[in-house]
Amino acid sequence: MKLVTDLTHCDDLMKALEGFRADAPLIERWGTELAGRLGGGARLLVAGNGGSAAQAQHLTAELVGRYRKDRPAFSALALHADTSSTTAIANDYGVQEIFARQVAAHGRSGDVLMLLSTSGASANLLVAATEAHRLGLSVWAATGPAPNPLQACADEALAVAAATGATVQELHLVAVHMLCEAFDRAVERRPARRHWSEVRKERA
Repeated sequence: MKLVTDLTHCDDLMKALEGFRADAPLIERWGTELAGRLGGGARLLVAGNGGSAAQAQHLTAELVGRYRKDRPAFSALALHADTSSTTAIANDYGVQEIFARQVAAHGRSGDVLMLLSTSGASANLLVAATEAHRLGLSVWAATGPAPNPLQACADEALAVAAATGATVQELHLVAVHMLCEAFDRAVERRPARRHWSEVRKERA
């Protein structure tokens, strides 16, 4: 029996990737700006649902840890990762508030809230975006095809034109890695940050 392999998924991915090249300058700018903001003491808050939550946590892990080469740690929080807070908020305030409540707790003017959604229509992300705007955060979104509600309410958006949500998520992961590469290049160009222990010795 001959095994027939359906390559439709691969074909869809390659087609979407070709169009994705046009988004490279935006991703480069995000990485560069994020390095400046986080290097100045701001923080990145990231949120998504389901597979997009995994992408969000992937991004924060690369920034708090490292992407390729060793460098200082930077403040980045995946808002779904605190299960106790998330479930408590959902229980007391409703699922739509799970991210907005955490933005209110952790977000400060000058921070960045990055929201990932294949549909661009998740109610809890839209409420979080509204709260972030109220507090003076910048809102960046990575979504599926435009137009969509999240893309419309974000300050800037990467809207991936792809046939399926799975392909959108795959290109969101490409974007995460491209952003991290741009971030690291920008960090290398900045003056070295001293370790907190050195600052503490000077103050003693």
